[in-house]
Amino acid sequence: MSRIGRKPIQIPSGVDVTLAGSVVTVKGPKGTLTVPLHAHVSVEVTPEKVINVKVMNEQAIEDRALWGTSRKLIANAIDGVIKPFEKKLEFIGVGYKVSVAGNTVVMEVGFSHPVKMELPAGISAAVEKNVLTLTGIDRQMVGEIAARIRRVRPPEPYKGKGIKYSDEVVRRKAGKAAKASAG
Repeated sequence: MSRIGRKPIQIPSGVDVTLAGSVVTVKGPKGTLTVPLHAHVSVEVTPEKVINVKVMNEQAIEDRALWGTSRKLIANAIDGVIKPFEKKLEFIGVGYKVSVAGNTVVMEVGFSHPVKMELPAGISAAVEKNVLTLTGIDRQMVGEIAARIRRVRPPEPYKGKGIKYSDEVVRRKAGKAAKASAG
């Protein structure tokens, strides 16, 4: 039994959920999202504005995994059309800068040239000091773009320079000087 998959999803006011075959469409004040469903997953919307997710075989391992995942994808779509998701990235290091020009993020992170990254439709970015904030209604897309930007220059453990999530903790290592004096 999937504990997450069994939970019903409440549809808040202002959100419209429609089923068309194996696709769930969620419309809200911030936009529209579609969630494709696996063939083993079925969704029912009750008149009381509650969504129940079911699977063909609750005993099959694959179906149990799909059950919880499908329920969470639908819940994230409902949450996203009400209040957009956001990720914050910090640029730490001497000379590390970030700016936004239109839908392009321009990063100066210690390379000989600035790194430019185009943002897809539906994702917006804002910069305050050296903190880049990405926002969008699709949770998966916001997380993927944040991960791609972080991959440009991940934080290193000796000086802590790099691009890190605002809630990420970088474990620091002692350098050679500290190691030599200890021995």
